[in-house]
Amino acid sequence: MTTPIQGLCSMATRGLLDELAATYAQHTGVPVSFMAIGGVEAARRVSAGELFDVVVLASDAIDKLVAAGKLDAAGRVDLVRSGVAVAVPAGAPHPDISTEEALRRAVRAAPRIAYSTGPSGIALMALFDRWGIAGDVQSHLVQAPPGVPVASLLARGEAELGFQQLSELIGACGIALIGSLPPAIQITTVFSAAPAAPAPPGIGGGAQPEAVRALLAFMGSVESAGAKRRHGMEPA
Repeated sequence: MTTPIQGLCSMATRGLLDELAATYAQHTGVPVSFMAIGGVEAARRVSAGELFDVVVLASDAIDKLVAAGKLDAAGRVDLVRSGVAVAVPAGAPHPDISTEEALRRAVRAAPRIAYSTGPSGIALMALFDRWGIAGDVQSHLVQAPPGVPVASLLARGEAELGFQQLSELIGACGIALIGSLPPAIQITTVFSAAPAAPAPPGIGGGAQPEAVRALLAFMGSVESAGAKRRHGMEPA
């Protein structure tokens, strides 16, 4: 019986990896599944010693786990570049976000602004600080808990303007996707993958390195580019 490959990923890449896993399984007969949770929690679980065959997270998180000996540096591969987009509740007016100044005005005018945890949320707060409005909008910010989509806060009426990875907003119910951040201020996250670090026999982790290397080769191949773009990302 073919041993399934078990992966862990953040929510931003969940849809893409589900599609790639299904395609790979169909062509090879090797079952692949990814558990998708908040990126911070995913990194914590791997750091704590929870075992997965392959992990897909923001590149800086992958690098930290490689440095800690939890993931295999030799198998590390950059998969996608993912940008941040803006959304509002379905039926709400669409503010102008076509330029940096227009987006700044939209942020200042929004009664409540939803944003995510993780690197894109941190970068967004840095942008507000650079604009000099961090203090003004602080009381308007609504941070989605780890693993909770910003789209769900918008759909429930808990915020009027939301920022998150485009891949997490595409196809979400109850929202209207306005578009990506203007190119001059786009927040881009590279998501990378790495196998579990090799472990002694009987311990687990890295137990099927050849199978994982084959999966990662497919995930990084030209054949996967179309799926990446369908999910709002670009091949890395």
